[in-house]
Amino acid sequence: MTVASAQRAGRKQWIGLAVLVLPVLLISVDLHVLSYALPFISTSLAPTAAQLLWIIDMYPFILAGLLLPMGTLGDRIGRRKLLMIGAAAFGAASTVAAFSPDAGTLIATRALLGVGGATLMPSTLSLIRNMFHDERQRRAAIAIWTAAFAGGAMLGPLMGGALLEYFWWGSVFLVNLPVMALLLLLTPLLLPESRDPRPGRFDVSSVVLSLAAILPTIYGIQHIAADGLSLLSVLAVIAGLALGAVFIRRQRLVPDPLLDVSLFRSRAFAAAIGTNTLGVFAMVGSSLFTTQYLQMVMGVRPFVAGLYALPSAGMAMLTAGLAPALVRKIRPGLMVCAGLLVGASGFAFLSLLDTGGHALPLVVGIMLMAGGVTLVLTVSSDLIIAAAPPERAGSVAGLSQVATEFGGALGISILGSIGAAVFRAQAPGSQTLGAALEAAKDQPALAAAAREAFVAGQHYAMITAAVLLVLMAILLRVQRT
Repeated sequence: MTVASAQRAGRKQWIGLAVLVLPVLLISVDLHVLSYALPFISTSLAPTAAQLLWIIDMYPFILAGLLLPMGTLGDRIGRRKLLMIGAAAFGAASTVAAFSPDAGTLIATRALLGVGGATLMPSTLSLIRNMFHDERQRRAAIAIWTAAFAGGAMLGPLMGGALLEYFWWGSVFLVNLPVMALLLLLTPLLLPESRDPRPGRFDVSSVVLSLAAILPTIYGIQHIAADGLSLLSVLAVIAGLALGAVFIRRQRLVPDPLLDVSLFRSRAFAAAIGTNTLGVFAMVGSSLFTTQYLQMVMGVRPFVAGLYALPSAGMAMLTAGLAPALVRKIRPGLMVCAGLLVGASGFAFLSLLDTGGHALPLVVGIMLMAGGVTLVLTVSSDLIIAAAPPERAGSVAGLSQVATEFGGALGISILGSIGAAVFRAQAPGSQTLGAALEAAKDQPALAAAAREAFVAGQHYAMITAAVLLVLMAILLRVQRT
């Protein structure tokens, strides 16, 4: 019997896992719920166009930039301690955000929410690594963690639609408070403290370099998606990538790196990071189109649009639950390939959507996409965390979440740009479907043409996503042989 199998988790660890799922579910919901509140925020706070953009962007920018440093900080000061600090900050920022009197205050509190979120995600995953040493139990725990993340992404629109149907826009922030209060109450009772016993020197220069690399890259990618190619956005991406190269070089030279780049020598680890990024790319990129399709092509209310996400949320949770049992019988690499191909079939169904608003291909498509992508994320997340030494679990968990953020940004940028290019080509003079429909309120023919153009763009974006997933599956199989 190995040491790992001798250290099987008991009831307390499994109850502790339920506590760790709370912030993961909440952050995943938060990433998707705000888009439904933006029209109400615009009416209430009257932000400028630039302020509205920062209300959207501030949270993911700060979150992406601080994930890796916060993961490393948790290794040093204690992951449980960092989790509690983050929960308190997240709850306080949520309260201020809900009652923001102006756009500037909301932007500032969105930045604080990003700081809190950056402490929560890597803390939860690194605590799982140190609570579940048995391989089978760890896989099951990560499957539950992934199901919460994927389920939150699907349930976010439903929660947002329900809240905004009956309450004011600040309610989307206030729902965070009871969850954070419960987390602060239960964490000291149920979660063990863990940290790196020999953390070494904290390299502030590496932290600055990581921020300088990640922030402009994410900024450039998101603005290319929103506004097309511009000198500023392209220069931001180039500067970010160049500083990223400097960051990687420094990690190879310093004795106590922020990120252990030697992990990438493992083909399995590098492939897991790549498939994790591509999985989130697909999930986030598809939601960019399906939410608009539901509300602007099918014409359903936000709450009803959220109901359409329930089957896919159920499929995501089911797939995550089955993954640990399946991976005991099928090699992880084959499981990832299968997930990629199932996800690709989902995108193929989504490419069949037309302006008739048929619900069946939409529901089948998002169910297959959610099931396949969740399988990929579950298996790849386990491979990433399993590769991490327990004392470095926080930094590796931070890296995993950075890959997730980049995947989401790339999904919006690449798939969104493809859809936007086709839309603008077929609907000259229009930038977005919403703007086109607003301009064509009393002109049904123009509105129908705008919807046709949007669906055409969606078709090409979904085909692109399907092809990328299939190519990744082929690449993984070729590497195995």
